[in-house]
Amino acid sequence: MTKTPYQDLEDRFRRMDALSGALNVLHWDMAAMMPPGGVAARTEQLATLKTLRHAMITDAALPDLLDAAEADAHLTPWQRANVAEMRRHWIHDAAIDADLVDALSRACAACETIWRKARADSDFPAVRGALQDVLTLTRRVGEAKAEALGLSPYDALLDQYEPGGRAADIQTVFDDLGAFLPDFLDDVLARQAAAPAVLPLDGPFAVDKQKALGRRMMETLGFDFDHGRLDESLHPCCGGVYDDVRITTRYDEADFTSALMGVLHETGHALYDQGLPKDWRGQPVGADRGMSIHESQSLLMEMQACRSREFLEFAAPVMRRTFGGSGPAWEVGNLARLYTRVERGFIRVDADEVTYPAHVILRFRLEQAAIAGDLKLTDLPGAWNDGMRELLGVVPPTDREGCLQDIHWFDGAWGYFPTYTLGAMTAAQMFSAAKRADPVIPDAIAKGDFTPLLAWLRASVHAKGCSLGVTDLLTEATGEPLNAAHFKAHLKRRYLDG
Repeated sequence: MTKTPYQDLEDRFRRMDALSGALNVLHWDMAAMMPPGGVAARTEQLATLKTLRHAMITDAALPDLLDAAEADAHLTPWQRANVAEMRRHWIHDAAIDADLVDALSRACAACETIWRKARADSDFPAVRGALQDVLTLTRRVGEAKAEALGLSPYDALLDQYEPGGRAADIQTVFDDLGAFLPDFLDDVLARQAAAPAVLPLDGPFAVDKQKALGRRMMETLGFDFDHGRLDESLHPCCGGVYDDVRITTRYDEADFTSALMGVLHETGHALYDQGLPKDWRGQPVGADRGMSIHESQSLLMEMQACRSREFLEFAAPVMRRTFGGSGPAWEVGNLARLYTRVERGFIRVDADEVTYPAHVILRFRLEQAAIAGDLKLTDLPGAWNDGMRELLGVVPPTDREGCLQDIHWFDGAWGYFPTYTLGAMTAAQMFSAAKRADPVIPDAIAKGDFTPLLAWLRASVHAKGCSLGVTDLLTEATGEPLNAAHFKAHLKRRYLDG
């Protein structure tokens, strides 16, 4: 039986998805398990697979197949959405040639490896040359995609992570937050100073017990260990594929809370991946709907749900049993103050909800300037420190706490950072909508039951895959497009009124 153009496309994209899945697992292994001596072989593997996938999506037959499928009046709405996503992927990938794909893959693998040691040594000059190679090639990608999409180079790179996202729109949102947050931060810090001091949790906290606590909480949230695992890496991450989701965290025996929040954050990502529509696995329409939605799922779990007093009512006894804790420091009230403590810190992944947007705004500014050629990498550490001083009133003591702290740029992810704060705003809006739709959610969380919350997310977000655009998905789930008022209201309730 002769396949229709649409069926041919489904077969082709299913094979491409298998290659992408293999790449994801190899990247995860590189971050979590690969010995240092494996770099050369892994670089070759990644470059080869990326080049093969690129050859498949840039096959000369694709444009005619896409045209024919788009003209097919018999396609279902999901199939039409699938073709639209296929077209979007094709436009992005066909804009760049195979040599550039290969060169960027190799440059990123080399740079990430150098970054690991440079970060440990706080030695930015050691990785600057490799980062320049990545940046130069990324600019070429941005320029090529800009021409194909009719966008600026930065917007073309942003569109890879946030379909339809534009820097000018994001700047408007960030300007609004930038006007709101400084005075709000001062008010929160003043309120904290007048409140009882947070009692420290005295360690050490053995890593094996932290791992056991992390796994227990992953199960509580709904993570399926038959289709995923928890490991350790230098930078917490979520990778793998739908049915084999790999998450990592990093441990500090002096502070178990950082690793636990990393686990809860990455579990939010993993639950999204595990909940994507099974009938559309292997197809573009069955994938996640961009990084602001993905980040909303991780931040909804970590920040909205798992820093709530309700969650701590459930978690506090579990924490006490795990670490043998006792006394006032381990009571819910103190733990709530600990988990909602606001401070001007250096590290983005450890930042609280109030200061976190400033970390993102800084990176958004710097990566735009670097892509445009207005910021030289020799000036990056100084520009970073100046931005931290302006936005948060602190200056990192070393580049390890400054421009070396995140993996993203060193691994080629330019245009990604804005999605974190967009995700935080989206998370607040979604959590509010979920509680309106099912008022039992807070009481259930207080009992360690995430079933009602996960059921709402499965139906309203996860099961939609890419069948809707970002704005349409959020509007259908919450009743309105992105509205910063929900994020601001959440911050006021938790940090000033609570």
